[in-house]
Amino acid sequence: MAYSELPDADAAESDIYERLCFGVCRSDLSFDRLLQDDLRTRSSLHWTPVSVAARAAKWIDERGIATVVDIGSGAGKFCVVAALAGRATYVGLEQRARLVKASRQLAETFDLGIRVRFVHGTLGFSHVPKAEAYYMYNPFGENLFGPQSQIDGDVELSETRYRRDISAAERMLTEVPFGTFLITYNGFGGHVPPTFREVAVDRAQPNVLQMWEKVGHRGSRRARSRDSYIDGLT
Repeated sequence: MAYSELPDADAAESDIYERLCFGVCRSDLSFDRLLQDDLRTRSSLHWTPVSVAARAAKWIDERGIATVVDIGSGAGKFCVVAALAGRATYVGLEQRARLVKASRQLAETFDLGIRVRFVHGTLGFSHVPKAEAYYMYNPFGENLFGPQSQIDGDVELSETRYRRDISAAERMLTEVPFGTFLITYNGFGGHVPPTFREVAVDRAQPNVLQMWEKVGHRGSRRARSRDSYIDGLT
């Protein structure tokens, strides 16, 4: 169903849609109205803020990145907002089948077509789509939350799982090719390998948004062609 065909679409929501397309929207309240009730109440803790996704999309476009994978994509908010705010193609990897379904419905709301898709899988056990950049919003922290702050009890959540997931993420980062980018919001719980160089940071968001490029010890061709850039230090 197209966005304009939604039964509850109004002028305010149309304005959000237009602003997102140009990467200037900063309203989580308006965007979250499009989420299911139980997912809307989880937004402030679990889903990427609109302003963060828009900033990340700007960085991604500035570097000519065409494909991005969101590890632990949840309700699909990052992928959808970033796609509306930029030009890249986004894939969300999500372990909960019901969130994959909700994410696909959200993407359909904005008629994003093949630019945004979601796959059901778990890091370390499922194939992770290849991409030029990977995004993580502290995707494993839920393992350490109390029951009231967890999304649901549909998947394994434990300290053991937390350590296992971080190890899988660190291993993935050591295996991706040089020139690959990593974007984190509030970190991912592990250590970014020394082969990655920070190329952007925004400390003005509720949590720190960072971007690295895998350059090795001598630097990649992309890294050597430009200076490192720091955005929004304060």
